Amino acid sequence: MKKIALFALLLVIGAAAGHAQESRQDFSISGTGLIEPYVTSTTDVKVSAKRGFGALFSYRFMLTPRGAIEANYQYVQNNMHYVAPSYNYNVNTQLQEGSLAYVYNRTYKKYTPFVEAGGAALIFYNVRNLATTTLDVKSQTLIAFLYGGGVAYEISPSFDIRAEYRGFLTKVPNFGDPALTTNQYYNIYNPVIGLAYHF
Repeated sequence: MKKIALFALLLVIGAAAGHAQESRQDFSISGTGLIEPYVTSTTDVKVSAKRGFGALFSYRFMLTPRGAIEANYQYVQNNMHYVAPSYNYNVNTQLQEGSLAYVYNRTYKKYTPFVEAGGAALIFYNVRNLATTTLDVKSQTLIAFLYGGGVAYEISPSFDIRAEYRGFLTKVPNFGDPALTTNQYYNIYNPVIGLAYHF
């Protein structure tokens, strides 16, 4: 009986490992940081932002052993600061990202480095609270180029730890207020670390 039980256990473990090796999908949950650079412009508007923190949810489907399509949703909250000769404004914001990217990876034992590129919609929502200067600002959606690279470290056949640098190239938002316009593009830095489950 013990031999049968041991054989059954080994069979289950082998089947699970085989399934993990054949898995073509993964889902990850990550903590994120958002760093928006200081921007000056020809319109005399200067823009800075506090560092934001949030969460990223990603689904990845392997098209080939080295190539995948990835869909992402991210939520971050931070505060943007607009300064010009005639005003000094704060806009408390909630940034939501919806993106789709192609991911290329190579596996070296337990390490899988990867790079990605794609497109994103960034929705800047203005939050009405004590951190926001009273302004007639509106939510704004901007299109961005998404790029990034990172590494995954396998901690079991089904799970890995994933660390990545992501970046967004997009226009500086003005929240629908011409007075906040910079006519500038900037690069948003987005470091990420999280846990992925393969299935």
